[in-house]
Amino acid sequence: MAELQVFSTAGLAPHRRLDYWNAHAGDALTHLVADPLNDPAEFCGRLALAEIGTIRLAEVYSDPAIVRHTRRHIEAMQEGKFFLCLQLDGVSVNRQQGREAVLRCGDFTLFDSAFPYEVSFRDPNRMLVLCIPHEALLRRIASPEAIVAHAMPGDREVSGLLSSLVRSFWSQGGPEMQLGPRFSEAILDLIATAYAPLSRATAEVSPLCVARREQVRAFIEEHLEDPRLTPSSVARALRMSPRYLHQVFNEGETVARYILRRRLEECARSLKDPAQRGRTVTEIAFQHGFNDASHFSRAFRERYDETPREYRRPARSNSPS
Repeated sequence: MAELQVFSTAGLAPHRRLDYWNAHAGDALTHLVADPLNDPAEFCGRLALAEIGTIRLAEVYSDPAIVRHTRRHIEAMQEGKFFLCLQLDGVSVNRQQGREAVLRCGDFTLFDSAFPYEVSFRDPNRMLVLCIPHEALLRRIASPEAIVAHAMPGDREVSGLLSSLVRSFWSQGGPEMQLGPRFSEAILDLIATAYAPLSRATAEVSPLCVARREQVRAFIEEHLEDPRLTPSSVARALRMSPRYLHQVFNEGETVARYILRRRLEECARSLKDPAQRGRTVTEIAFQHGFNDASHFSRAFRERYDETPREYRRPARSNSPS
């Protein structure tokens, strides 16, 4: 019988909740940091953890937050892991290697801990995370770095079969069943089968292309607050032609759209930060690379369906007791 471990912020003093959550979530999965979108003192998180053969399963509930796995976290890792994140409740936006996967109930995506990644959600979020040793998936999937952060639908073909099996297994008390290592091997084989069509489609993606894409993303993140940052300036700094830059970054989002999205996300995080209540909306926008308040307001509303001031209003917590 697998032992189920549970970690929760419930009952903790408000000033301890976030540190407790980041420490225990990092120990259970991999090094990361969660930045709540609402008051950190009211943050609620719960993690239930079990081991099934070579796979570690974790059901993770969290109040609205942006979760990041950074280069600093990668340097502190002792071993690499893949994470299959399966959405149970809510909607999450998952990013790695310049790609973005929006997940709804039943959908899943894959992360590689060897590269930075980010998960964000504006409402309470519940996921089932399968933590898989690097070597276990590398034996089954060629070039998994080329298929990370792709949204896999939970309602069709083999990906739907995998999603249904894993969710049913967990909801019916799977961790308490007497299961041998063959069950985890079967799950890994099914993951490989679900990703096989995508693996074939991306087989021609070279490691150099992946590395250059990550170089572009890292440069943008480092210079995000510079209003002069544009696709042309990125290409010049990295000694690429504009055409090659867009070829490298061709993942369903242009370089310009990526820069705009990331600036808006950083502004949204600052608007929800209680420590920045004394700063005006315009000050926050200009800090993150915008130089036109009207353009910022229009772009923000287009992405978040609210004006910056409406978004800034304190939100009620929907945390479970």
